[in-house]
Amino acid sequence: MNHPLPAPRRATLIGMGAILMWSASVGLFRSIAELFGAAGGAALVFTTSALLATLALGWPRLRAIPLPYLLLGGTLFVAYEVALALALGWAHNRPQALELGMINYLWPSLTVLLAVLTRQQRASRLLLPGLALCLTGIIWVMKGERVWSPAQLWHNLLQNPSAYLLAGAAALLWACYSLVTRRWGSREPVIPLFLAITAALLWGHYLGSNEPPLPLHLPGLGQVLLLGGLTAAAYSCWNHGVLAGNLTQLAAFSYFTPVLSMALASLWLGVAPGGGFFAGVAMVTAGSLLCWWATRR
Repeated sequence: MNHPLPAPRRATLIGMGAILMWSASVGLFRSIAELFGAAGGAALVFTTSALLATLALGWPRLRAIPLPYLLLGGTLFVAYEVALALALGWAHNRPQALELGMINYLWPSLTVLLAVLTRQQRASRLLLPGLALCLTGIIWVMKGERVWSPAQLWHNLLQNPSAYLLAGAAALLWACYSLVTRRWGSREPVIPLFLAITAALLWGHYLGSNEPPLPLHLPGLGQVLLLGGLTAAAYSCWNHGVLAGNLTQLAAFSYFTPVLSMALASLWLGVAPGGGFFAGVAMVTAGSLLCWWATRR
């Protein structure tokens, strides 16, 4: 006889599904930006995801959403999406897009750090080595196959400072959003609203930019539909998992996202990073796991 899963465990599994869907986003965002532009492509994706999320979840009742979450959570969500989408779109090439995607995956360890700093979580002394390992992994990813030096790292940053700063900001913004959602999150379907605001801002940015008119590219529109559907489903699953599931287990599972995401992005974009790149990915994953271990009771 089959017994249904307890509600918290089921919610945790649903949240883990979001992490799997997110793993496909870096490669798709980059290829869509190459076809439709950084702002135009992102605007198409979030318009599609907002429509699909509204059809699936309905529109939220604004009065039922706690005001701190509506204002602060909404701002953090929208800022994160805009920052990450533009960072990946502004990458000078596909290998750099992989580097920027990896910087975004500092968010799990930053989530743990912020939870400790705001006294929402206790941690052992393993937290600092875990954070140091994550940062070392990011440096290792950015150095590529070259011999690393501070001057070389600074040279890489100066090649495209806007994109690298946006990717770093995205990691911090999502860490803050996760904590705000845990504290004030509502069971109202807020994701369609947040996605729609994101799309509106990106359309405004597109209209004010020098990007060319959007082409009619049917395979590209298929990618937009795919990523829009994955985006709508992933964020809905994540919010449900954070609110009703086991946040510790979700965080632990999310620490493996860089490995899966970079593998999928490499295959999709046809980029073959060297061994140093995946060594850095492994460092970020191991450091994030160490951060999680430091918060275990």
